[in-house]
Amino acid sequence: MWITPEEVALKNALKLWVTDRSNDYFLLQHRRGHGDTGGKITGLLVGALDTVLDSNARVAPFRIVLHVPGSQVSWVIASGATVEEVQRHWRWLDQNLLPYMAVFENKEDAASFVLGKVKGLIAEEVLGGQAAREDDPARFREDLARFEQRFGLPQREKLVTHYSCCCWKGRVPRQGSLYLTTNHIAFYSFLLGKEVKLLVPWAEVTRLERVSVGLLTDVIRVHTRRKQRDFSMFLNVDEVMMVMCQLADIALRRLLDSGGLTLDQSLQDSTNITKRVLEEQALRQYVLSLFGLPRAERLQEVMSCSVWTPHARCHTPGTVYTTDGYLCFSSREEGQCTLIIPLTEILSIEKAESTSALPNPVIISVRCKRAFQLIELLHRDELVEKVRHRLRDLHWKQNLISGHDLRKKSSVLLSALGLTISRLIRQRLFKRLWDEHFTEFGRGVHMFRTDKIRKLVALGIPESLRGELWLNFSDACSSLAAHPSYYTDLLERCRGESSIATEEIERDLHRSLPEHPAFQSETGISALRRVLTAYAFRNPAIGYCQSMNILASVMLLYTKEEEAFWLLVTVCERMLPDYFNRRVIGAQVDQSVFEELIRERLPELSERVPDLSPLASASLTWFLTLFVSVLPFRSALCVLDCFFYHGIRAIFQISLAVLDANTAELSSCSDDGHALMILTSFLEQLRHEEEAHVCAEDAGSSHRLNITTLITDAHEKFSAVSVKHVEMLRSRQRVQVLQAHEDSTKDNALRLVTPDVSLSPGDLSELYDLFKTEHFISLYWGDGVSSSSASPAPPAAAGGCVERYVVDRAQFKSLYELLTPWSCGTHTDTVAQRAFTLLDQDRDGLVTFSQFTHMLDLLYCEELNEKIRLLYRLHIPPALSEDTEDSSPLKSPVLSSTRPLCVSLPNGTCLMVLTAVLCSVQHQFIQFCKTLYSMFQGDPGEAELFQAIGMVTSLVLQIGEARQSGQSQGEEQWSVSFEQVLASLLTEQVLVNFLERPVQLSDRISAAKPRQYQERAGLLMIQHTHPRVP
Repeated sequence: MWITPEEVALKNALKLWVTDRSNDYFLLQHRRGHGDTGGKITGLLVGALDTVLDSNARVAPFRIVLHVPGSQVSWVIASGATVEEVQRHWRWLDQNLLPYMAVFENKEDAASFVLGKVKGLIAEEVLGGQAAREDDPARFREDLARFEQRFGLPQREKLVTHYSCCCWKGRVPRQGSLYLTTNHIAFYSFLLGKEVKLLVPWAEVTRLERVSVGLLTDVIRVHTRRKQRDFSMFLNVDEVMMVMCQLADIALRRLLDSGGLTLDQSLQDSTNITKRVLEEQALRQYVLSLFGLPRAERLQEVMSCSVWTPHARCHTPGTVYTTDGYLCFSSREEGQCTLIIPLTEILSIEKAESTSALPNPVIISVRCKRAFQLIELLHRDELVEKVRHRLRDLHWKQNLISGHDLRKKSSVLLSALGLTISRLIRQRLFKRLWDEHFTEFGRGVHMFRTDKIRKLVALGIPESLRGELWLNFSDACSSLAAHPSYYTDLLERCRGESSIATEEIERDLHRSLPEHPAFQSETGISALRRVLTAYAFRNPAIGYCQSMNILASVMLLYTKEEEAFWLLVTVCERMLPDYFNRRVIGAQVDQSVFEELIRERLPELSERVPDLSPLASASLTWFLTLFVSVLPFRSALCVLDCFFYHGIRAIFQISLAVLDANTAELSSCSDDGHALMILTSFLEQLRHEEEAHVCAEDAGSSHRLNITTLITDAHEKFSAVSVKHVEMLRSRQRVQVLQAHEDSTKDNALRLVTPDVSLSPGDLSELYDLFKTEHFISLYWGDGVSSSSASPAPPAAAGGCVERYVVDRAQFKSLYELLTPWSCGTHTDTVAQRAFTLLDQDRDGLVTFSQFTHMLDLLYCEELNEKIRLLYRLHIPPALSEDTEDSSPLKSPVLSSTRPLCVSLPNGTCLMVLTAVLCSVQHQFIQFCKTLYSMFQGDPGEAELFQAIGMVTSLVLQIGEARQSGQSQGEEQWSVSFEQVLASLLTEQVLVNFLERPVQLSDRISAAKPRQYQERAGLLMIQHTHPRVP
């Protein structure tokens, strides 16, 4: 490839480079020792150095040097990994530049001319290739060229990044290059004459983890279903792990049935994915989780700054993040000070005069007559201008402020609570503390969130403020204010409508807090029905999921009906993303994250209880219902208070605290049931301070089993469970959860097929993997080559079960050629076409896994009669039709006749019907014979087989003529039945022996695995390089 010209001292370089070709201006050279065979030390050292050195220091083995006669300095203008590549550049120079260089009188001008042309060529390549979107296009272009040369994959295989690393085989390290693409992990090494290539699809990666191996304490282990591989590197371990997790997550969401998980729009097209895009996506996901913002928000600006915090009387350093609809601030220490300002609340943003004490200040004024001061903004003008532009684009609504009057509660549901005098006094005291806090820290969504408010939340929010603060902490009030009539209109649209969701809602209405008086009347039940039904119609992808009724019922106790609806929207779509989809993927991911956190934060428990999966499984209800279904009601309210303030991080911390408090009992329990009883009993005894006096017998244990104490201990002991750490674990565990669902999908598919075939379970499993891989290959590099690359809706198999993977005609041909026991040489393609047409019964251009396996079962496991029947059916309609393309020279235009080629007798016998025209005989029966002939080519007994098929052909023709002569007068037709063809074939023992020759499907599968990628990748590369002319 062309490279940016680099000066070299040719005199010193001659010791390391050998000149192969030269002219007046150019030298074509290869590196001394490169390509030496026979184990010469120079060749081995050169190869080893190529692998050990980092890509910045690695030198290509071939190069072209621009040399000005009489000068001591030359320039390397092209390099290549192969001699063919560098010779192509040499020919271009010889044809396009060398003839014009004689025009220059000054040799230096001629050199400048060449250098300018080379730089222009590089610029054109960069602008038109993958490197254009990279931070360092020149270096990326070199890495991309090496990757393409080493692995030979189609150009649509998007390289994302490259690292120098070691791949370990046992205790033996192998230094090489790690390439991370949108579809694969690729590793290449050439050390001491031995070349190693690894290509692992992300679709096969089941787990990613960091482990210690020997003296190395930080090794990335990649698990697949068959083996594991360890990679180590001196630098960038965190970065590599993050990129791996992101790419695996993206690939699995795109390829597998992700159970409703959505993929960000910027990641839909894999060709747009770069390392920079992944970094931006990771930061965006962290910001959305840290501040609990809507999933659709796009991150705009990120800047370091300091915010004036009146309660601390100082400026707090941190980072400001702006999105489409929010301006947020987080202190350097996560959770110390947080600020969320919806743009709908901002009246103005102004630049103040900069001083030495207040450099680059910005004043933000909000509707509640408060102002926030930001200083030390490096790009202040850019931030202010962009925020102003978004403010101008917002559609302000007249009733915006009225949507924020959240202090009036629904008297219908709250009246059932009934406060005692002692509780009323305590509530007033708490409310006074909160009022003092509001005075100092602000009130509303944009209040300062500090450690003080965390302590107040842990004590429990007063009843009179709970609804308001839930709405403010979660920012549901912003959605409510932005959509003033949305809920009412939604209820009107769904009035009288019924669906599966509404039926499920009706079944669960009376199971929602049945002991609470508010839901023992039709008033509460009707309100709950309306909220759940409205959400089911708002988000049909989720509809209704169990546990939503429990959460919505608690929300209705403290907020108005419309407010409860938007609170439910916020919980389901922002605070607990992917929890309530078809497979509750989000909850299962957090369950796996929780198990990982147990190992990290509770080492004593994890050592005593090696299998933590039962404990993690018990926590699924905790996460889905936010402890409401397992704690006493008032204790559960305290947990909900923490959840709306901290988000899911609070549930992780409290869950860890529950296990920590029961470590001794759990370590000594005999079985999973005993452990579950211990946790259930402990949770049932957790009381709020206001309830301590209810049962005198609990007085001695009230201090130990106090929910406030548990929440405080959870934060103090497990404060290291940060949002960033949780997001990192989620990304890693999501891969494992999705692959577990994929295993279930495979088991279901095999369970459906197994009763109907005689193939072994091992062969069926391997066939499924081949079938799935073929489907994925077209998703990787299809670009219109395969019709299934658009991921059509999978067809339903027998019994109503949906088959996930299907193949189109091109994919089926590839699989057929790899696995068929009857190879027909160049005719195999035609036979595969007919087999696909035969299997595609519904004419949708797709074949399912069950149809494919039934065909292979017939070819490998059935009796000879059934195998011949299949061969016979491939040469009659619908497999063979007049429209079927056939390159055979025996094909004739007379075949355009509309006469039927196949008829069925009343007894169900199928006849091969041929008109008396000779060319029609050739088209149908001779096609059958042609297939038989092609099967024998290259066989040791080819001559005997040809003679036998000639005898069979003659016999069948005689049978057809005899049938024809016995027909009544009219249009004469030549026909033979399958039974007659079968009987004729069975007369030749050599044919019978050939067709009954045993072929092991397992051997075919083993040979197909390495060939599948090579052949499909090579075909797609040819099609992309030489596109078909329309």
